[in-house]
Amino acid sequence: MIDTPNLVDQYCHGVLRTELGLGTFEAQLGGSSALPAAGTTFFDTQTGFALRRWCPPLLGLEPHCPPARYLARRRELGAAEAGRRLLRASGIATYLVDTGLPGDLTGPAELGAAGAAEAHEIVRLEPLAEQVADTSGTVEAFLANLAEAVHGAAAHAVAFASAAGVGRGLGCTPEPPGPGEVRGAAGRWLASRPAGGRLTDPVLLRHLLWIAVTAGRPLQLHTGDRDPAVTAGFAAATAGLGADLVLLHSYPYHRTAAQLTGVHPHVYADLGPVLAHTGARAAAVLAEVLERAPFGKLLFSSGAHGLPELHVVAASVFRTALARVLGEWVMDGAWSRTDAQRVATMIAAGNARRVYRLAGSR
Repeated sequence: MIDTPNLVDQYCHGVLRTELGLGTFEAQLGGSSALPAAGTTFFDTQTGFALRRWCPPLLGLEPHCPPARYLARRRELGAAEAGRRLLRASGIATYLVDTGLPGDLTGPAELGAAGAAEAHEIVRLEPLAEQVADTSGTVEAFLANLAEAVHGAAAHAVAFASAAGVGRGLGCTPEPPGPGEVRGAAGRWLASRPAGGRLTDPVLLRHLLWIAVTAGRPLQLHTGDRDPAVTAGFAAATAGLGADLVLLHSYPYHRTAAQLTGVHPHVYADLGPVLAHTGARAAAVLAEVLERAPFGKLLFSSGAHGLPELHVVAASVFRTALARVLGEWVMDGAWSRTDAQRVATMIAAGNARRVYRLAGSR
């Protein structure tokens, strides 16, 4: 039997503080603001089935109970108490929390208190740049304040994250833009930007990524459902500069992400919600990642947002898949039990503690 230690959730968000109706709960479960199609439910997904397997017993119900009964029990306990029970039973000992999303979400300290765990902040770059733009009157002030804000955030954040940089910034060229190009892009964006407008300019996004590279913290890159091969040029250009890159959420391109970790010493891959979304098929997906990636390059995360249930699902599915895959290799004689246990510990927590320089790193 492979024992998975307490986990470091290397990428997640806070949970909602409010009571949730069926529609809001399903939207969070489905990962979007859209409701399911008429006559269907987001509970009829791999994530929904995994939630019904792992979460009801933590609230005093039988596994696989009907969604209506589960939600009624959740309302009976209240959002805060249900959240505490779920988070504290997840086996997650440390949360790294991206605070860049809007909404009534708990911050790192509140999430850590609810889960009886450590918690650290990940600063998302695009909202930081937008805040700087709101308070900078000129192009020169904006660019100077932007560099100061990123380097200042590095004093308290364990990492930076970028959601738009891969698709819009690195889609052009991986190299840092020149000063004139940056000033021109900043002038155009500031002049045309409505109040609170989002940062979408590819030159400024690329400039922002390169500022983060110089700040000395790991940089997490959301690849979403894009092929992470688009980051290969950026990975090559940033080699040896001291900033680790972590590829987030690369399914269904998880094999490509795994391959990139073997090519570039400073590139890591996040297992994240990939396993939670594949549910009962998670062991097969995990085995595919382990075919290509060096074992010291893989990191557990939940990628959870809004629902504490998603932390439970991700942690439970990850543990089950990891134990199944490594256990089979031990039974076949391909691996020793000692090596399997060591690799499980690395992926569950040790790699993240090393990359983010957390207490207890080895």
